[in-house]
Amino acid sequence: MARGGDISGAEREVQKLASLRDSLGQAKNKYWAEQVEVQHRAASALVARAQGKSQEALNLLRSATDLEGSMDKHPVTPAPVVPTRELLGELLLELNQPKEALREFEGTLMAERNRFRSLFGAAQAAERSRDTDKARALYAKLVSLCDRADTQRPEFQQAKAYLTQ
Repeated sequence: MARGGDISGAEREVQKLASLRDSLGQAKNKYWAEQVEVQHRAASALVARAQGKSQEALNLLRSATDLEGSMDKHPVTPAPVVPTRELLGELLLELNQPKEALREFEGTLMAERNRFRSLFGAAQAAERSRDTDKARALYAKLVSLCDRADTQRPEFQQAKAYLTQ
């Protein structure tokens, strides 16, 4: 919602996450309360960014990433849909901090190999950092992983275009 411009709607959803987190905490369900807190911080960061509060957004996403990284993952719980470290990398790219973004994307890829958005983000960050060898290797890996996939995705097209330069 925040990325789409509906800041007030996003703020309402952030409040719902806070309420859910508080309810889980009162029920002594620490594991799920912390899981929801990660989402609360990440969503709050997206709202802050939409409001033009870039430093607050960075602080919130770093905090969410630290909390997410400190928690044990239950064996039957799937990985996050969007890791906060990946969101942090995307925000750092938006803020023209490609070297820092690359570090975050690489951190995501250490935990979740071959993640499309993290591979693409890392390749973009390497390209913007002028690390052409790394950018080429990352774009090539992305193209290789997706050679039989939907080739109309703009990210895939950008990767292929980079490799033909």
